[in-house]
Amino acid sequence: MLDGKILPLASLFALALSTSLPLNASENTFSQAYSDYQTALKQGDNAQIEASAKRAFELGETQYAKDSVDLANLAMNWAGAIEKQVAPYPFEEKNLPQTAKANELYQLALTNYKVHYGKEALELIDPLLGAAQTAVEAKDAKNNLLDAITIAEKSDNKKLIADVKMAAFNRLSNTELYTRSVRSYAFEAYETYKEILPENALDRVKATYVVGAVQYAEKHDDKAIPLLLEVVKQFEALNYSHPYALSAHAYLVELYERQGKRDESTAHCIAIGKMRPWADAQEQQPLFRTTPKYPASYVQKRKSGWVQLKFTVDEHGFVKNPEILASKGGTLFEKESIEALNKWRYAPKFENGKAVEAQSSVQLDYTIN
Repeated sequence: MLDGKILPLASLFALALSTSLPLNASENTFSQAYSDYQTALKQGDNAQIEASAKRAFELGETQYAKDSVDLANLAMNWAGAIEKQVAPYPFEEKNLPQTAKANELYQLALTNYKVHYGKEALELIDPLLGAAQTAVEAKDAKNNLLDAITIAEKSDNKKLIADVKMAAFNRLSNTELYTRSVRSYAFEAYETYKEILPENALDRVKATYVVGAVQYAEKHDDKAIPLLLEVVKQFEALNYSHPYALSAHAYLVELYERQGKRDESTAHCIAIGKMRPWADAQEQQPLFRTTPKYPASYVQKRKSGWVQLKFTVDEHGFVKNPEILASKGGTLFEKESIEALNKWRYAPKFENGKAVEAQSSVQLDYTIN
């Protein structure tokens, strides 16, 4: 079984608990607020964690100097609680005020830590990562992450270096700043995890998935397949479905299908259909689709249209007996739709724990832009 607690892909950052709590707090209200925060942490109530962390910070402002480590720790607690609710990037517009507040708190902590620990102290890594995760502008996130990597690399802690590089990849990979250097962060972290962690360690499995997904996106099929198969293997020990396992199966379906290895993809179609927490009677889910060709003669005439089809998805996820229900635009649309649909793969429907044939339908639209 995989070790560790499963966390979202983009989050390697934990709430920072204060290590220097006042033993003789002059304000009972502050002590109560911090006690409420600790209770909320134990209960896992995210809304209450954020509310009590905010209360503790605001009361702490009346007790501690603005440049103190104690206030910085309280800021980290509140920022981490906010981040857990608004991250990862890209942020929803409604969350931007909260994101900005979290970033402000991380910056406060970073400033105070620099004063007390020094400008190259390992203690700066946590607020730097937090600031990067909550920075609206990718360039600001990149600057924070480069600083964190520089600090980490001056240590002899291989795990820390790998964690920071993977955090940098996760934050920047879906931005305009994604480069070969950013790509290399994930691959370097993966190589380190392989060296120092057992094969079922969660950080190693997550890194294996990330590198496999990159190889998949770059169409390095022969490199992607063994990596994704390793992810599937490790998550098979769990009695529930992890999103990485679901994605790995889906990637493998497409990889095998685009290589023409339809039999190899079948096992992964079935695995997806069986995955919990899907309902026992989960409907078929499309896993691999080829886009119908737009008839050249229709393009020249700027003809648009659509085709509605019904078909059977068998117990192995193959499409059988596609039939035209209705169409508009011409018979060539119908012909191309049938040819494309015959190449699709589905996760089959399951009833009472067993894959079964089931009917499905789809509409394919043809539009000239």
